[in-house]
Amino acid sequence: MSEDGAGVDLETSLGYLLKEASSALRVAMEEVLRPLGMSVTHYSCLELLAQRPGLSNSELARGAFVTRQSMNVLLQALERDGYVTRPAQAPVGKVLPTRLTPRGRRSLAKATVAVRSVEVRMLAGMTETEQADAFRLLRNMIGSLRDGDEEE
Repeated sequence: MSEDGAGVDLETSLGYLLKEASSALRVAMEEVLRPLGMSVTHYSCLELLAQRPGLSNSELARGAFVTRQSMNVLLQALERDGYVTRPAQAPVGKVLPTRLTPRGRRSLAKATVAVRSVEVRMLAGMTETEQADAFRLLRNMIGSLRDGDEEE
């Protein structure tokens, strides 16, 4: 609790600790991606497209935790720089499916090595069992929060 008794105790708030971990992870990822000419969002977009080719702007935005407008600006830059390709017209409906180019794949390969090094550093000092427990607990928390959204 804060001094006046209101609010949450940041020392024992799991939400605050998760946000702090998220922020530290983002800073560490930005540090290793910057020399590659990438941001975390740029990397996330390429990784999503590698795993799920043809995602729409909206799907990419949700997966990278940014607005559709921010993703559209990024996709325009990635397309201009030769990392992705999108058709001039939507094959079906309004969706312009985006795909990685060979240049995008090469760039992603370098970025993936850098990001993995951050994750290895983040998990250093944890046993395999502790790592598995951390994954399970985080997935459970995410599921509980998302299930709560559906009940409203």
